Amino acid sequence: MTFCKSLLLLFLSLVTPLTNAAQRIERWQTASGARVLFVESHALPIVDVQVDFAAGTAYEDQAQAGVASLTRELVELGVAGMEETQVASRMADVGAQLSGEVDRDRASLTLRTLSMADKRSVAFELLRAILSTPQFPAAVFEREKARSVAALKEALTRPETLAKRAFWSAMYGAHPYGRQATVASLAALERAQVLAFHAAHYTAPRATLAIVGDLSRAQAEAVAEELTAALPASPGMSTIAVPALPAASEQWIAHPAEQAHLLLGLPALKRGDPDFFPLLVGNYTLGGGGFVSRLMKAVRDRRGLAYSVHSDFQPLAQLGPFEIGLQTKKEQALDALGLTREVLARFLAQGPSEEELRAAKQNLIGSFPLRLDSNREILRSVAVIGFYELPLDYLERYPENIEKVTLADIKAAFARRVRREHLVTVIVAGDRGSRP
Repeated sequence: MTFCKSLLLLFLSLVTPLTNAAQRIERWQTASGARVLFVESHALPIVDVQVDFAAGTAYEDQAQAGVASLTRELVELGVAGMEETQVASRMADVGAQLSGEVDRDRASLTLRTLSMADKRSVAFELLRAILSTPQFPAAVFEREKARSVAALKEALTRPETLAKRAFWSAMYGAHPYGRQATVASLAALERAQVLAFHAAHYTAPRATLAIVGDLSRAQAEAVAEELTAALPASPGMSTIAVPALPAASEQWIAHPAEQAHLLLGLPALKRGDPDFFPLLVGNYTLGGGGFVSRLMKAVRDRRGLAYSVHSDFQPLAQLGPFEIGLQTKKEQALDALGLTREVLARFLAQGPSEEELRAAKQNLIGSFPLRLDSNREILRSVAVIGFYELPLDYLERYPENIEKVTLADIKAAFARRVRREHLVTVIVAGDRGSRP
C-alpha cells in the first residue's frame, strides 16, 4: 500500500463524522422552485443558512455596472414595516448574524442563528422579510450610492485595484465577466434600475438555499418554504456565455508605488469540469503550495525578487481565471516577470515530479478536514455544491479524487487549460528598464 493510500485511510478514519455529514447532504426543491441543500448537524445549537441568487455582476448591463453590488447592499436596509436600524436591532436581540457578498456569478445572503425555537423563528422571519419585501428607501439608496462612489474613487488610487481591474478586462474584454463598475456608471444609477434588477434576478428559480445545523429534515423543509414562498416564480435561470480566449498581451500601467504588482493568467476552468482535480493537484506544485511551490522557491528563495508569489484557479459558472500574482520592487519587475514565465513554461513542459506529486496529495488530503471543521465551513462548501449543481457526494469523494490524479493527468489538463498563446499579463508600477 502506498503512503498516500495509507494517509487516505487514516484521513477517512479520523473524519468519519465529516464524511457522514457529506453523505447526508439532502437536496430538494421548494414549491416556489428554489433549490435546497441540507446537512443535519446537532453538534452545536446553531443553524447556518446561505441564500444564493444568480444575480452576480455578470448579469448586469454594461451601462448599469455596479447595480448588482448596490442591490445586494440595499436588500437588508429596510423591509416592509421596519427600517434598517430596526432590522439590525431585532437581529442583535436574538444573537443572529447577517452578512452577504457579490461575485461574478452570485449574490449571497448568509444568516447564523441559535437553533432554539424562540431565537430562530425571529431570525428566519427577518430573513424572509429581507428576501421578499425589501423597500429600497430612496434616501438609503442615495446614501449607499454615494458611499459606493467614494469607495471606488479611493480604491482606484491603489495599485492592486488597478492591477485586478486591468487583469479582468484583459482576460474577458466585453464578456460579462469583464464588466466592472466605474465612477460614472455608479453615479448614474437610479433607484428604478435597482428595483428592476432585483425583480429580474431575486426570484425563486434563481435561488439556492444551503442549510446546515441543528434542525431536522422536516424543520429544514419548513424553513425553506417559509423563506422562499413569497419569492417571484419568474424570471427563471439564464446562462452566461462561454468567454472567448484572449490573445496573449502585456500591459504596463504607470503608478508611483514602490512595489510593482504583477498578474498573469487567462480564462481556464468552470465548476464541475473533470480537469479540476488534476489542475488542483498540479497547481500545488506550481504556485499553490506556499513555500514548497516552484514559483516561491525560484522567485523568492533563490532570487529574492518577491516576498510572496502564488498561482490558483478560480472556477466559475463559465471559464474562471487561472492567475499568477506577485509583488516586487518596481526596478525588479522585468526580472521577476521573466523568471515567473520561465518557471511556468518549464512546468507546462515537464509537469511535477513523482516526489512533488506525492507531496501535493499528502498536503491536500491532509488539510481537507480543515475545510469541514465547522458548520460555517460546511455551509460554504454545500452552497457551492448547490449553486453549481455538483454531485451530492462531492465532499465525500474529494480525497479519493485527489488520490487518483496521475502525472499524465496533470500534464494533459495544464496543456488544455493553460495555453501561453492566451496568457495575459498586467504590471502596475513596474519599471520596464530598456524595454519599449
